[in-house]
Amino acid sequence: MNKSVLFAFLFIQSIMNAQLTERSLSSEKWQFKNTQEQKWLPAKIPGTVHLDLMDNKIISDPFKDENEKKVQWIENEDWEYQTRFNVSSKELQNGHIDLVFNGLDTFSEIYLNGKLLKKTDNMFRKWEVSVKELLKEGNNDLKIKFTSPVKEGKELAGKVPFTMPESPRSFVRKAQYQFGWDWGPRLVTAGIWKDAELRFWNHATLKNIKIEQKNLTKQQAELNIQAEIFADKEGEYSISINTQSNKFQLKKGENKIKIPFKISNPKLWQPNGWGDPNLYDIKVSLQKDSKILSEKTERIGLRTIELIQEKDQAGKSFYFKVNGRPLYAKGTNWIPSDSFSPRITKEKYRKLINDAKDANMNMIRVWGGGIYEDDEFYKACDENGILVWQDFMFAGSFYPADEDFLNNVKEEVKDQVNRLQNHPSIALWCGNNEIDEAIVNWGYQKQFKYSKNDSLQVWKDYKKLFHEVIPNAMKEILTSDKNTYWPSSPSIGWGHKESLTEGDSHYWGVWWGEQPFEIYNQKVGRFMSEYGFQGMPSLEAVKSMFSGTPDLSLQNPVIKAHEKNTRGWDIIAEYMKRDYKTPSDFVKYNYISQLLQTRGMRIAVEAHRRSKPYNMGTLYWQLNDCWPVVSWSSIDYLGNWKALHYQMKRSFEQQVILADEKEGILNFYAVNDGLKPFNNINLEVKAVRFDGTVLKEFKALSKEKIQESILKFDPVQVSALVSDSDKDKAFLQLTIKDKDGIIIAVNQHFFTKPKDLQLTHPSIKIRKTAPDEIEISTDVLAKDIYLMGDTHFSDNFFDLLPGSSKKIKLSKPLENIEVMSLWDTLQN
Repeated sequence: MNKSVLFAFLFIQSIMNAQLTERSLSSEKWQFKNTQEQKWLPAKIPGTVHLDLMDNKIISDPFKDENEKKVQWIENEDWEYQTRFNVSSKELQNGHIDLVFNGLDTFSEIYLNGKLLKKTDNMFRKWEVSVKELLKEGNNDLKIKFTSPVKEGKELAGKVPFTMPESPRSFVRKAQYQFGWDWGPRLVTAGIWKDAELRFWNHATLKNIKIEQKNLTKQQAELNIQAEIFADKEGEYSISINTQSNKFQLKKGENKIKIPFKISNPKLWQPNGWGDPNLYDIKVSLQKDSKILSEKTERIGLRTIELIQEKDQAGKSFYFKVNGRPLYAKGTNWIPSDSFSPRITKEKYRKLINDAKDANMNMIRVWGGGIYEDDEFYKACDENGILVWQDFMFAGSFYPADEDFLNNVKEEVKDQVNRLQNHPSIALWCGNNEIDEAIVNWGYQKQFKYSKNDSLQVWKDYKKLFHEVIPNAMKEILTSDKNTYWPSSPSIGWGHKESLTEGDSHYWGVWWGEQPFEIYNQKVGRFMSEYGFQGMPSLEAVKSMFSGTPDLSLQNPVIKAHEKNTRGWDIIAEYMKRDYKTPSDFVKYNYISQLLQTRGMRIAVEAHRRSKPYNMGTLYWQLNDCWPVVSWSSIDYLGNWKALHYQMKRSFEQQVILADEKEGILNFYAVNDGLKPFNNINLEVKAVRFDGTVLKEFKALSKEKIQESILKFDPVQVSALVSDSDKDKAFLQLTIKDKDGIIIAVNQHFFTKPKDLQLTHPSIKIRKTAPDEIEISTDVLAKDIYLMGDTHFSDNFFDLLPGSSKKIKLSKPLENIEVMSLWDTLQN
């Protein structure tokens, strides 16, 4: 080896020795056991005790049969996890070695080589301990002892002089949905639920990077790169940002450095529907004496976002202005997509976010009873132009405000905001889900016989936590606090008239209040952040509830057990009776329950969009499921689109034509959420019998223009289009076209409820046009066509007009496709 080669080798080796390295401990051989037992069993990290018990065949899958009831004992037990890992003499030469747990669920003690390192009490925090002095060459023993979160919670609850609702979950900083919800099972987990690792570093390390956007124009983006650095001794260091290098004198200990950085001719990050979500990589490298010590890369988007609340004649606006333009928010609410979050894969995150994008959504609200999602969730939102309304993890209860709890929450906020703040998808941080409303409207104080002082204390604790501790912690962290924090969702409960004139609204008059779907036309708020209705999952998801041969019957106790709302079946049955003929056949019932859910949500979304710009957001409850269940979701646990998701894709189109019928008068609205305004559009209206006979057709004139995003047309009397005898045999075909005759949007309007339609038997034909494509045709109206088969259909649960055909893409080729339409259920 010549001298130059040797020098190069040694130089590279010195860089390797200097640079921060991370070594996963998750891949080591782990074991676990109940503390009451002697035998150790194999475990997987990241994981949960339930998953490990399943893997060792000690419990059956809680998602199947009625097994959930059989595993409730697990939450009351204490558990231990251990591993032995080898440390080399070379690794011990590093100046610093940290043991890092990215997630411990929840109350634990960490022991290294028999010494207690730390006690933990928060599932949502990152736990780091310096362990260089405790590690030894060769084998090292790591043990984590978990105590029952239920027992710990009860002990904490006992220190409060009055009964807290949902006790003990509100005393425990862990995912609240694990304690059971009206769409999810009670599976209170414990374990090492995120990666564990050793971090080796020398001299100095980058602890955190914040990207502050100072100014943004078409010509230039002016940024401040804020680096938090820990150095073990003072001296001169250099920091490079992409190709730009800067020298700094660092002191021993914590350092905060701010470096200006510019991007010329920046491309904006745009929400879905407005353009590309352009992203930039910012690579920050910390060096000393030409050796790389630590590197981090942040992927950012350049955009502006503001929450606009301005007083007006009706109350106060509530909308997001993105890149200087008002955005109509279309989307949904997100819950954890598994009761055992360690098994949510990158692929599952990306599929669900892609499904949201494909359904023309631009916003997702991460609900406060779940988890702060994995980085992969936010990356997928960044890359798909999906804005995130991020709740902090508090939901539907009262929470304590003692010093220990508040300090714990403060550290949780720091960990999560530091982790997530550079994501361009983050639009809003919200303190909690429905706690203001719970205190004011849910009657807990009366139920638990609170004294006046007790009630005052609850409100005082609430204010302390959500109006002081959390926002103040955020101010210490965020580079900009402009309109980023909203204390509680909703701001006002749905029983109060002000909930429809200001703030965000959760409207539950439908479902909980059992009001008819048509009430959605009246109950329109400024920003509808929650509303919904249940529907059954796909037949595949129903079958997955069984460990053996499925018995598809509404009376089957397994199917009944997978409906967690105590009155769910009764409410569905009541609404179904109002709008549909109730089938006795299970497959048809499953189909109609999905159509019922879809009908309600379509009425709601169309009412919201017609009310633009009074209303500027509609987020239905909910996108996904955490297990196979009858729920409010539009995508079931297996990832199948329910009828609702197909309808939301249609209802959330950038341009839509909508009809509103009141007291025999029809009003038509063309709504545009795109950046290009409507220009010389025409509305064509046809009244058509189900057999294809055209009864009446005309072109409507635009009457009123609102903000270039919504056109209202001259009203028309229903009697001028169809006679009373034809209302159950005809529909309106609505089409808007541009000046060149190109179709912009289409829709249909029916005059009666589905159960009253006088449908005729359609002759539906399916023709294969390619291995992954079919063409479906009909002679007469085929309403709510349902294609069944083991594939994903590009469209489903759609109306096929008389004498028309439609091409459908398949996610994979399929030989046998079954088809059903509403006509089949009306013959019950």
